[in-house]
Amino acid sequence: MSTSFASNAEIVEVGPRDGLQNEPDRVVPTEVKLELIRRLADAGLRRIEATAFVSPQRVPQMADHDAVMRAAPRRPGVRYSALVPNLRGFDAAMAAGSQEVAVFGAATETFSQKNIHCSIAESLQRFEAVTQAARARGIPVRGYVSCVLGCPYEGAVAPAAVARVAGALYELGCYEISLGDTIGVGTPGKTLAMLAAVTERVPVKHLAGHFHDTYGQALANVYAALQRGVTVFDASVAGLGGCPYAPGATGNLATEDLLYLLDGLGIATGVDLGALLEADRYICRVLGRGTRSRVALARAAP
Repeated sequence: MSTSFASNAEIVEVGPRDGLQNEPDRVVPTEVKLELIRRLADAGLRRIEATAFVSPQRVPQMADHDAVMRAAPRRPGVRYSALVPNLRGFDAAMAAGSQEVAVFGAATETFSQKNIHCSIAESLQRFEAVTQAARARGIPVRGYVSCVLGCPYEGAVAPAAVARVAGALYELGCYEISLGDTIGVGTPGKTLAMLAAVTERVPVKHLAGHFHDTYGQALANVYAALQRGVTVFDASVAGLGGCPYAPGATGNLATEDLLYLLDGLGIATGVDLGALLEADRYICRVLGRGTRSRVALARAAP
């Protein structure tokens, strides 16, 4: 039985934020982040999450958020976004020139408390203030839901719980809801079940997939989401990232691997794989670590 996919898909590059926020060895210099962003834009990525306006005490790697957003190379058609936890973060992001903001919730109470120190209900109240302020300024707001396929503290997560939070964010005015498998425990079957529940509350055209690759299932979950009609996916160059509040979570899905899959399915993204691999080599060289991208490793093999 053949499967019909959309002709186009969007990649949201989260490497400069989600990829670098958990680097343990040293603070990544601002100029390195800006060079990485430039290379990613040169590769054809048009949606780049550049930084997070969060507490430097909580996330030291994002302490230069203002400098990064102000100096990010402006290009026609390229949109830079920033994560904001509350109205104060939103105001700072606006002052620095952010073109989009994202708020981040969770599908479980324990992860919400660990990650942003409040209940799910309290987080939605904070986000309502952000979406109202953003609407007044014509700024798009993206919503994240963490732990949609499993929680490091509560284990399995009911699809209905994910649907409630995703639906609430959509009703608040988030134009797109990114569904995050924060600890990478999802499988295609669980992904389809979760999406079946969420699409009862949020139209599929307003959903995105954000899959971590802890168990090597990220691409399989992307394929399942494509079958359900999702056409926007988050990924991080070289598979950088993890989550400081999710024990055991490994890197994000590598952008190179996602692109290779989409290219192979004939789904256009506008991203050049060769240029993306150059960005991979650059950031891995600077960080002194190897890539997690299977495509990059295969292309580098003798």
